[in-house]
Amino acid sequence: MRRLGFVASVSIACLATGLAIVWTTPAEAQKRGRWKMASAFASSLDVVGESGPIFSENLRKMSGGALDIKFHEPGALVPAFEVFNAVAKGSIEAGWTTSGFHVGQIPSAPWFTTVPFGPQAGEYLAWLKYGGGEKLKDEIYGRHGVKGITCIMIAPEASGWFRKEIKTVDDLKGLKMRFFGLGGRVMQKLGVQTQLLPPGDIYPALERGVIDATELAFPSIDIKQGFHQVAKHYYFPGWHQQSSVGEFLVNLDKWKELSEEHRRMIEVACDANIMWSFATSEARQFSAMRDLVEKHGVKIHFWSEAILAKMRSAWEEVIREESAKDLDFKRVHASYAEFRQKYAIWKDHGYLK
Repeated sequence: MRRLGFVASVSIACLATGLAIVWTTPAEAQKRGRWKMASAFASSLDVVGESGPIFSENLRKMSGGALDIKFHEPGALVPAFEVFNAVAKGSIEAGWTTSGFHVGQIPSAPWFTTVPFGPQAGEYLAWLKYGGGEKLKDEIYGRHGVKGITCIMIAPEASGWFRKEIKTVDDLKGLKMRFFGLGGRVMQKLGVQTQLLPPGDIYPALERGVIDATELAFPSIDIKQGFHQVAKHYYFPGWHQQSSVGEFLVNLDKWKELSEEHRRMIEVACDANIMWSFATSEARQFSAMRDLVEKHGVKIHFWSEAILAKMRSAWEEVIREESAKDLDFKRVHASYAEFRQKYAIWKDHGYLK
C-alpha cells in the first residue's frame, strides 16, 4: 500500500508537471521584453493620440505583460515623419502613425489612410479588410521590411481653416496651406501652395504667417489646437477625408518572431481600437463644433457645389497623373475603384440618400 501510494504520488506530481509545461511553454517561448513604439501623434491629441497608449495598455493586459509596447511621444525617439523609416531599419520595433506620412517613400501609401471624395467608414473599412486593400498594403510595405495593421478609424474631418471667406476657386490661388494626403495634390491643382506639417508644428506656422490656412482633423482636435484664434472661417465637408485610418507599424522581422497567439492579440487589440476611436470621434464633434461657434465666434461654411465640382475634377486629374508615374498607385486605385463599383448596389439601396 505504501508502494502504491508512493507510485500514485509520483504519477500525480509528474502529471502536474506535464500540465504546467503544456500551459507555460507558449509564454516561455515568447520573448518577454519591452518594445519601443514611436508615435507621430502626441498622446494629448484628441482621439488619434489618445488611442496609442490605450492600445498599448490593452495589449499589455491581454498578454499578461508579455507584449509590453512602450508608447513614446513624437520626437522622443524619432521625428514624426521618420517613424516608418525607423521601424523599417529596426532601430525601433514599432510605430504609431498614418500611412499618409510615408508618401515620400511610398507614393501609393496615402490610399491606406484616406481618399478624396472617398467612402464613409463602413465602406472604406470593408475595402481594406475584405476588398484587397490590406493585402496590397502588406505586399507594398513588406518590400520595406514593415508590417502595417489598421488600428484607428475616425469620423470625417473638416476641410480647413481660412483667414478669409473663400467664395470662388480663384480665392484659393496663391494661398500657402498645410494639407494632408492626396487631397494636397488636389489643392495644388487649384493653385494652393501646400506643405505637410506634423500636428505639433501647425499652429506656430499659422500664427506666424508661414502658412495662410490649414486643415488638420475634426472639431474636437482643431479646437484644442487653437486654430480659431488665428482663422475664423471653418469649411466643411472634409471632401479629402470622409473617413480616415491610422496604423500600428511593426518591423517585419519582429512580427515574424511573434507567436501566432501574440500576433492575434495585436490584431484583436487593433480591432478594439478601431471601434473605440470611431465611436469616440463621432461622439465628441457636436459639442466641440458648438463651442467653436458660440464661444469663439467661428463662422461655419459649406463648400459650394461649384467649388466641390472643381475639386472633384482636379482629383480625377491627380489619379491619372499619379497612376502613370507609379505602378503601385495604379494597382491600388484599380482595387479600390473595382470594390466601390461592386459596393454601389448595396450603398444605393441599403442607405438613405
